[in-house]
Amino acid sequence: MTNREWLRRVGAVGQFHVTDPEHPTLSMDDEHHLRTVLRARSGEEVVVTDGCGAWSLCEVGDLALHRVTPVHVDVAPPESTLYLAPLKGDRSEWAVAKATELGVSRIVPLISHRLVVKFKGDVRHKVVSRWRRIAVEAVGQCRRTFDVVVDEPLDVRDVPDSVAVADFDGDADWRGVRSVAIGPEGGWSPEEWGSDRRRLTLGPTVLRAETAAVAAAALLAFGAGEWGFTIDGERHG
Repeated sequence: MTNREWLRRVGAVGQFHVTDPEHPTLSMDDEHHLRTVLRARSGEEVVVTDGCGAWSLCEVGDLALHRVTPVHVDVAPPESTLYLAPLKGDRSEWAVAKATELGVSRIVPLISHRLVVKFKGDVRHKVVSRWRRIAVEAVGQCRRTFDVVVDEPLDVRDVPDSVAVADFDGDADWRGVRSVAIGPEGGWSPEEWGSDRRRLTLGPTVLRAETAAVAAAALLAFGAGEWGFTIDGERHG
């Protein structure tokens, strides 16, 4: 991607998910958002993407979008997963949005012993649906072209052995780490993780759970080499 192309993406009125960036058609909700909420004018540009890396720039017309660039396909970013215990109020939603902006590719709601929020039945379904909607909005806001997957909730005991756990007394070396679990407000129960589970520290201060999630997302991006990007063939970041 050239510097000019990236700046056009950043400067676009918005980004929208479409089935085919070659022949972009917005949903009714996105049409409303573009023309009524964003008040886009004819001639302004938007980004459209299929969520699988393909994207193009389009000009807003009176009745439809008109593609003005070829369809580009971005290189898939490194896989990274954040296991996140639901938090009180809207703090989980804030963490999901920020983790998406920082480059996490997958978020898994984590059922921990010390959850302080109700997370069963209809509430559980609503929370997961809300997280997915927040992730979609954040993907568009930060101009990512790969969708973030929000999985179905998983119990701590079913978390793969390869997943590290955020712990105040953990290791400080995040290089190469691709997945980490963040606990609830009450912290982890002593019996939740085996003694052989890798533990990683988030720094020398005690963080609120939502801050821990954001710090972990940033460290995942850094450890996976995602903080650095290419413009005009040069590495930045």
